[in-house]
This record gives sequence, structure tokens and C-alpha cells, in this order.
Amino acid sequence: MRKDWIFLPLLLGLLAAGPASAGECPAGQGRSGGAGTGPSAPVGVTDTVLGALDLAKESNVAAPDRSFRLRRLVVQPGGVVPFHSHENRPALIYVVQGTIMEHATTCAVPIVHRAGEVARETKAVAHWWKNESKKPVILISADLFPEKEDPHAM
Repeated sequence: MRKDWIFLPLLLGLLAAGPASAGECPAGQGRSGGAGTGPSAPVGVTDTVLGALDLAKESNVAAPDRSFRLRRLVVQPGGVVPFHSHENRPALIYVVQGTIMEHATTCAVPIVHRAGEVARETKAVAHWWKNESKKPVILISADLFPEKEDPHAM
């Protein structure tokens, strides 16, 4: 099997499984999305870009200076995906393996994300993630990435 097809079974599984709701802020714990803070650098995270499409070259998509990008992130025990915003970069995150905690500016308590769930990251999302378990967490991230940013922006 060609190496670039290794994730085909995973993607087909995602399509067949249908949408799965990710963990959400528990009832009564929401708060207005004010300024947030959190760790400013990744810790224990491997970020691999699996593929990308330059959307400026796709004639039927009006998204110049953007790419549609697919990444695999492995977050080690104690690892941190640093604080960032999705104001300019919508994304879908599929939790392949493990359980990870999201610390969002819109929730007073951490949000739990488990294997098999999809987190939807919209313009309203500013957050950071931490693996508080004893096993690595594997995430697949698909986003509309601004070409002028660091390709490993979390």
C-alpha cells in the first residue's frame, strides 16, 4: 500500500460513522468569551502535516491565500497545545485515541474530548488543550489555513 494512502481507512471510517458530537461546555458553566490566557508554547506535541491543497489553485473555491490542510497531532501525557484563537482559521478536530481536556474562554470548566468525537472550532473559539492522562492522545486536524502563518500554528 502506498504511504500516502495510509489514512484512507481512517477517513472512510469518519465518513461512514457520521457526525459525532464532541464534548461541550457543561450546562450552567458557559461564560462570555472574554480575553483568555493559557500556555504560550507547545509541550510534548508532535505536529505532522499530512497533506494540503492550495485553495487559490482550485477554480471553484474563492479562498485565495488559504490552504485546506490535514494534520496529525500526537499529544504526550502532560502535553499542551498552547492557547490560540480560531478567529481566522476554522477547523474540525477528530480525536482518534485518548481523552484530552480543552480550556476554552467560553467555559468556566475544562471540556472533555474523547476518542471518536469531533470538536468544531469556529471563529468564536479561543482555547488551549492539555493531555492529563497517562497515554498519548492522537488528533486529526482539518483546517482552512492562512498561508502567511507558521505551518505548525496550533
